[in-house]
Amino acid sequence: MKRVWVIGLLFALLAFAAVKADDEFDVDGTVEEDLGKSRDGSRTDDEVVQREEEAIQLDGLNAAQIKELREKSEKHAFQAEVNRMMKLIINSLYKNKEIFLRELISNASDALDKIRLLSLTNEDAMSDKEKNMLHITDTGIGMTKEELVKNLGTIAKSGTSEFLNKMTEMQEEEQSTSELIGQFGVGFYSAFLVADKVIVTSKHNNDTQHIWESDSNQFSVIEDPRGDTLGRGTTITLVLKEEASDYLELETIKNLVKKYSQFINFPIYVWASKVEKTVWDWELMNDIKPIWQRPAKEVEEDEYKAFYKTFSKDNDDPMAHIHFTAEGEVTFKSILFVPTSAPRGLFDEYGSKKNDYIKLFVRRVFITDDFNDMMPKYLNFIKGVVDSDDLPLNVSRETLQQHKLLKVIRKKLVRKTLDMIKKIAEEQYNDKFWKEFGTNIKLGVIEDHSNRTRLAKLLRFQTSNSETDLASLEQYVERMKEKQDKIYFMAGTSRKEAESSPFVEKLLKKGYEVIYLTEPVDEYCIQALPEFDGKRFQNVAKEGVKFDESEKTKEKREALEKEFEPLTTWLKDKALKDKIEKAVLSQRLTNSPCALVASQYGWSGNMERIMKAQAYQTGKDISTNYYASQKKTLELNPKHPLVKQLLNRVNVSLTTVIFVYLYYIHYMNKLKMDQSEHITASDLAVVLFETATLRSGYQLADTKAYGDRIERMLRLSLNVPLDEQIEEEPEEEPEGPAEDDSEDKEETVDEDDDEETVRRLHTLLLEDNVKLRI
Repeated sequence: MKRVWVIGLLFALLAFAAVKADDEFDVDGTVEEDLGKSRDGSRTDDEVVQREEEAIQLDGLNAAQIKELREKSEKHAFQAEVNRMMKLIINSLYKNKEIFLRELISNASDALDKIRLLSLTNEDAMSDKEKNMLHITDTGIGMTKEELVKNLGTIAKSGTSEFLNKMTEMQEEEQSTSELIGQFGVGFYSAFLVADKVIVTSKHNNDTQHIWESDSNQFSVIEDPRGDTLGRGTTITLVLKEEASDYLELETIKNLVKKYSQFINFPIYVWASKVEKTVWDWELMNDIKPIWQRPAKEVEEDEYKAFYKTFSKDNDDPMAHIHFTAEGEVTFKSILFVPTSAPRGLFDEYGSKKNDYIKLFVRRVFITDDFNDMMPKYLNFIKGVVDSDDLPLNVSRETLQQHKLLKVIRKKLVRKTLDMIKKIAEEQYNDKFWKEFGTNIKLGVIEDHSNRTRLAKLLRFQTSNSETDLASLEQYVERMKEKQDKIYFMAGTSRKEAESSPFVEKLLKKGYEVIYLTEPVDEYCIQALPEFDGKRFQNVAKEGVKFDESEKTKEKREALEKEFEPLTTWLKDKALKDKIEKAVLSQRLTNSPCALVASQYGWSGNMERIMKAQAYQTGKDISTNYYASQKKTLELNPKHPLVKQLLNRVNVSLTTVIFVYLYYIHYMNKLKMDQSEHITASDLAVVLFETATLRSGYQLADTKAYGDRIERMLRLSLNVPLDEQIEEEPEEEPEGPAEDDSEDKEETVDEDDDEETVRRLHTLLLEDNVKLRI
């Protein structure tokens, strides 16, 4: 005997009842009429499961009886519009056939909503693999004979035309039409995606039980000779196509129910076998209840944790959650969660990768998670559900992205999310949240103009105030010195690099707190946030750093500027003419001799490094080359000995320089040295400039030339001739008779004595140079 196993699926569904079965039926096939109604489930008596199990099968009639019924049944033709519509549905949605189950479940839920009984209301489904049939039963309102003909055979022309026009338009634009059918109340006809024949058995309280049957070309209606087997409600029997046999598999049906109808307000059962004795019984599929439908004060903390783990497939408890109902222009309920750790690949293909963490439901029916517009990109780690009664049932992703209510929902979700994050305890926020999602908040400051102020309060940075603790901008402002009107920050690849920069020397010495930006996105973030609490940001690596000074201090500074004017002018006009914009005395340096400072609209060394790295990845960038080639300002520390000595050399008279150099050259010929072999003021200026370039975080344009200059200075300092080459290893020669080389030795000694005499003279001349202030 062939084994027949039946998968039963009892869901809140009445496929055709959604096309409206009572006096309130909307002839246009829309689903808007129930908006705002209570969704509490209705109930039936305890014998319902037994009655449905008996009635759900069509085995009560033999083949002869079925044949006789078909011959006696009333034959009807579908409206021309319905025929055209069904062809469009079948031809355009063949790649996404599974939506038929979602449509039938949604429609059944509407039918059950109309009953309002005090007893339990169930929906069942069973599959018969042997007969290739899937049965779907509910205990909803049912339909009379007249309603079967009207609701399943005709559709108002206005609604049909709108549906056909919309589907044609979306096909021309190559948009997905898989979600379209539910918008026009024609979801029942999606059954023909998988079925060659559809049989509807329905019992209404005001009529006897009738059978409706169709092969999509025409339909027939006849009174059921078996009598009242349903009690009340409807059974849909799908005679599946050969290629649709997968929908008879237990796991396939389970997965589809969980995907689309997990939170339907009525229990959904699948007829499945138990391991013990292989007994068949109803297995509840939607056992996870939509806790967002309950008032937040009635939901326990453990319930939120359990729901989050089941819903998100995460093993850890959430870091935070918020449960709210939004009212106004659009009404919806939502629960949002912050996960404990960042999802893997959070920033892979940032902005373009699908984010499926926010799931949209309409009246507890899952619609989609396949779009990125429900939440902004920077909040792509937030997980949750949104359930609205105001959106059209089964609204398509394409339609939803353009729906005016989506912007309202998105705005409220962002506000609530930021409120949730703000309420995370300070210690947990700094230690856990910021470590996992700090970059997201910084990106939010850059991208979200409307919420920039709220996001700025969530920022955390390392500062010079503490080696370990992070600080918020609010805390920084509270600790600012009297008369301090700017927030100082320094960017670098690490904290060590930032705090050892020459730009922060005087600030730290005077006790100012400096924010250290150590992540690539940090400087972008601050640039997008020009001020906080009325205090503007100041990049200490750029122009504009000034200190409050007394009249006496101002007079000293002006006197120094006049004293060093020959040096600053010489550097700008001669020594570094092609390298700097100008040379000025610095107010920010204490230990370093000089630094290279960008203009207010130029790039700091850290930003230049980041931008060049991006340019290397994306190809040549004209703007990158433009900013990178901008000249900087060379700031000099007038108290540094190197800068003072450089000023002295510039001030030496030309006559003295020429006399000393001619005298020096005369005695250097023996060592084959010329004027270019001396460390001149120009040599020192170039080396100081290149060293300042590196210490200021910039890259040298010609590192080889810089290395050659340093080697040259080292040779001169150690009295190593500039043209002296690396000693080569001598080649081995065959041994021969010893020769008298006394004459060669004598000549070598004489040469060495001569060179020693010249070196001593060289030393005396160097001492004279110091005295002559060269």
